[in-house]
Amino acid sequence: MPSLTRPKVIVTEGSDPTPLQWLRDNVHVIEAGADEPEFAAHIADAEGLVVRTYTRVDDALLARAPKLKVVGRGGVGLENIDVAACRRRGVEVVYTPDANTLAVGDFVFGYALQLLRPWNFFRDAAYEPKEFKRIRNTVRGRQLNELTIGILGMGRVGRRVGHIATGGFDMRVIYNDVIDFNATGNPPTFPATAVDKATLYREADILSIHVTMLPGNENLVGREQLAMMKSDAIVINTSRGEVLDAAAVADAILGGRLAGAAIDVFHPEPPKPDFPLLGIPNVLLTPHLAARTYTALENMSWVVKDVVGVIAGKTAKYPAP
Repeated sequence: MPSLTRPKVIVTEGSDPTPLQWLRDNVHVIEAGADEPEFAAHIADAEGLVVRTYTRVDDALLARAPKLKVVGRGGVGLENIDVAACRRRGVEVVYTPDANTLAVGDFVFGYALQLLRPWNFFRDAAYEPKEFKRIRNTVRGRQLNELTIGILGMGRVGRRVGHIATGGFDMRVIYNDVIDFNATGNPPTFPATAVDKATLYREADILSIHVTMLPGNENLVGREQLAMMKSDAIVINTSRGEVLDAAAVADAILGGRLAGAAIDVFHPEPPKPDFPLLGIPNVLLTPHLAARTYTALENMSWVVKDVVGVIAGKTAKYPAP
C-alpha cells in the first residue's frame, strides 16, 4: 500500500532506529521538529504525534491538529503534555513508564559512589611517588552499608533505587510518597520505612529525588528542607529540575551545611551560564544522561506500538494516568 494512504504520524525529536523503522513499516512517518516548516505543513492531517522531552503539546498545538488521535511520549514524565487538553479533544496520551527504570537506578548509584568515594583518577601520567602516597594516606570514603538513603517519591525508579540500596549495598532505606502504599496494598518488596518529609530530610545521608513535576512541586526541596539535612549528606536529583532549588543547594554546600550534590536535570534545560551550581566543589552536573543507555532509549522509542495501536482502534497498553 502506498505510504501516503497510511495514517500520518509526526516524530518530533527522533527515535531509536529499530522502533522508527517498525513505525515506517506501519504508517506514513514525518520527522520534523515542532518549530520546523515541515511540521506546520503536516500537523493538520496527522493522526499520531511522537514526542520526547522538549515538544510542548498544549491547546495551541492541538488546535492545529484536528485529526490527531494519539500523542506518544517516549519517556516517563508527562509535564510537556497537557493531558487534560488532549482528553477534552478526544486525543489519547500514551507513554513508556517502565522504559528507563533500570538505567536511572544504575545512574543514581554511580553518582553516589563518585561523591562518597573520592576517586582521584590519574590517566595521562602517574602521580609522583610522594603524591601517590599522600593521596593514599589521606583520602577516605564512606561505605554505603553504613548509610541511610532517603527516597523522595517511591514510584518505579524510586523502588528500583531502594531495591539496589537494600539488596546490593545493605543500606537502610526510608521514603516519603504522597501515596500510602500500605493502605493500597502495594508496599515496597524490600525493607523500607515510610516516614514524613521532615524525618526523611533529617535522617538521610543520601537524598535521592524521584518525583514528577506536579502542581506544587516546584522547589519541593528548597532552603527549609535542606536546612534539616545533615552537614555530611548529599542530594541527588534525576527527576525534574524544577523540584530542587539549585541556588539553595549551592548556598548550603558553600556554607558547609551540605556535603555535595549530583544533578542530571535542570530548569530551564539546558541550564543558563549563570546556573548557581557551576564551579562548586563536590557537585556533579550531567546533561540529562540518567536514562541514556542503548536499551532504555530503544524501550522509550517503542511507544510507537501504542501510537499505532490507538490509531487502529486498539486499547493502549500504557495510557497516561
